[in-house]
Parts: sequence; C-alpha cells; structure tokens
Amino acid sequence: MYLKTQRTIIRDFYMADVPALQEIFGDAQTMQYLEPPYDIEKTEKFIREFCIEKSGAFAIVDQADGKLMGYLLFHLYDGESETYEIGWVFHKAYWRQGYAYESCVRMISHAFSEMSVRKILAETIDPMKSVGLMEKLGMKLERIEKQKTKDLDGNWTDLYCYSLSKEEYQAKNNKEGRNYGI
Repeated sequence: MYLKTQRTIIRDFYMADVPALQEIFGDAQTMQYLEPPYDIEKTEKFIREFCIEKSGAFAIVDQADGKLMGYLLFHLYDGESETYEIGWVFHKAYWRQGYAYESCVRMISHAFSEMSVRKILAETIDPMKSVGLMEKLGMKLERIEKQKTKDLDGNWTDLYCYSLSKEEYQAKNNKEGRNYGI
C-alpha cells in the first residue's frame, strides 16, 4: 500500500518502524482507551505478525520529514468478505491537527473506489475524541453496547460501534460535489 494525502503518506510497515511505533504504543496517555502500553518486544511482535504478515495496518508518515506519525488499522472485519475495520493511533505530538482525519479520508476513499469494500466499521470506548472523528468521517452510530468491555482501570464501559457504507459515502460525495482523497 502506498497512498498520499496532502501532508502524509500511508504505507506498509517495516521492521525498521519498531522504535517509532514503540514511542507511540509505549505511551500511557496515547493508549488510554486501547490497552496497556506496549514494551519494545510486544511492539516488534505486533509489527511483524499483524502489520506485516497479516497486512492489518499501515504506517502514517509525515511527508515533510519522513517521521512515523501514527498507525492506521485497516483490515477485514471478522472474516467478512467486504467489510473492513478502520482505526487509528497517532503520536500525541500530532493530535488535534487533522492528520487522523486526513489519513482516514484517504483510506476510505481508496477502499470504496479501488477495493471491493462494501462497509467500513469503527469501534471505540472513547465517547469524545474518537466518536467525534468517526462522525466527522460520515460514519453513523450503529449501536452502543452497554458495559461491553473494561477500560484500563478495570471499570466496565460502553463500546460505541460506527459504520459507513459505500452507498452512504457515494451519496454524501454526490450531494457535496466532492471526491475525497483523489
């Protein structure tokens, strides 16, 4: 995979990305709504097995300096043939600057125009930042699974499930006269 946005490059991960991804996944604040921070061994295994061997996620790189900014999950959802899951984790130095939105818009555009993707899903326990981005991407709330999972403090929390179909995406683009990401 190699896609460009105005400011980023979406590309395959390499083992050389381990230190940069460790800087992201090893940070407790960044991982607050995901899982406990990774150590270097877990990051290395994750890149090798999930990102590279399974092609489950892509690196987001700053076009200006080549630095790894974040991680973009994009893979088949639970074995469904035309449904993909999307997710993102960015280094906190890049938060609130539109990079996640820009990267997700490009991936969604690519998925619906160049791949056989029918539907894109996203899930989170973060009812503020992540839900806000999902809605900005045009995703609609499918369901809230009450007390579905535990947060990092061991408290039961809700899981917010959002989706965007190819038809919804095309209708939105036609209505607004846009062609996102191309």
